[in-house]
Amino acid sequence: MTTILLIRHGETDAIGNWIAGWSPGVPLNPAGRQQAERLAGRLSSGAVGAIYSSPLERARQTAEFLAARLGLPVRECDEFREVDFGQWTGRRLAELAQDPHWRRFVELRAHSRAPGGETMLEAQARVVRGLERAAAENPGRTVAVFSHSDIIKAALAHFTAIPLDLCRRIEISPASVTVLTLEAGAPRLIRVNDTGDWPPPAPRG
Repeated sequence: MTTILLIRHGETDAIGNWIAGWSPGVPLNPAGRQQAERLAGRLSSGAVGAIYSSPLERARQTAEFLAARLGLPVRECDEFREVDFGQWTGRRLAELAQDPHWRRFVELRAHSRAPGGETMLEAQARVVRGLERAAAENPGRTVAVFSHSDIIKAALAHFTAIPLDLCRRIEISPASVTVLTLEAGAPRLIRVNDTGDWPPPAPRG
């Protein structure tokens, strides 16, 4: 059995404002760096044996706080990259709210494609492939995987048999930890959206 810690990157200026997608140069903001440092403190006393990350800057930066504490390398994996939002990348959410294609994408995730980008089914297939490989490479260990909100939701939808169209009902906050165990034929969801805060942070896009 492998324990997977699915970790969303910390706060950025894009969250709740515009679609960062695969854009380069979207770093953690000061609040995000504080979240990442606090997260590393929470996890450094655990038994994390390997660290994987999306190659995007905000995820990699969040992972590096924990890597520095544990003295472990960060393995970049494209499978854990954000959804490719294609032509929507860089657009403001307030502007997209007026676009019927965007509204369809939000409401019918399983059957909609971002223009010039990918479907959520395609994104789900790659993150599941990446997680299964990470589990096979680390039997019996705890693995930290730093990724993005929609990618973590897609993984949860797969492993808990939730329809992908309903995954937007799951909240994944910045610097939160979601815990899965994976073994042949029996994935288990242990914890969702744990930030260490109570009350939990208000939902944000």
